[in-house]
Amino acid sequence: MQFLSVLISNLRLPLILNRVPAGFPSPAEDFVEGSLDLNDYIEHPAATYFVKAEGDSMIGAGIYDGDLLIVDRSIEPKNGSIVIASVMGDLTIKRLKRNLQGKWLLAPENPDYPIIPLVEESQIWGVVKNSVRNLE
Repeated sequence: MQFLSVLISNLRLPLILNRVPAGFPSPAEDFVEGSLDLNDYIEHPAATYFVKAEGDSMIGAGIYDGDLLIVDRSIEPKNGSIVIASVMGDLTIKRLKRNLQGKWLLAPENPDYPIIPLVEESQIWGVVKNSVRNLE
């Protein structure tokens, strides 16, 4: 997992508000209806960082090797949140779950990986809010 240092600045890119169907093509719109700034999707800039995912333990959640994740440290994690956690000094991306006995677990979204009990020494480093995938 790599941490990226990012300078927050305004970068407005064209935004077409019409959704593009993934099924049958629809008539194209000939104009851009606005602009998009990724900063608009970051609620708490001082508490937000970016990290690249590594591995395939979260593919069931749509997080793949190399995806850029936007993580917010100011959000209180809850049951079902996808989090960045430190377990025995190693970082991991997992879904936070509470079992029937009330114990917290870090659950992968790939059956090939084990569930990790959240121990006292573990720390949650933030809640994953968004992911960006490079398709090329």
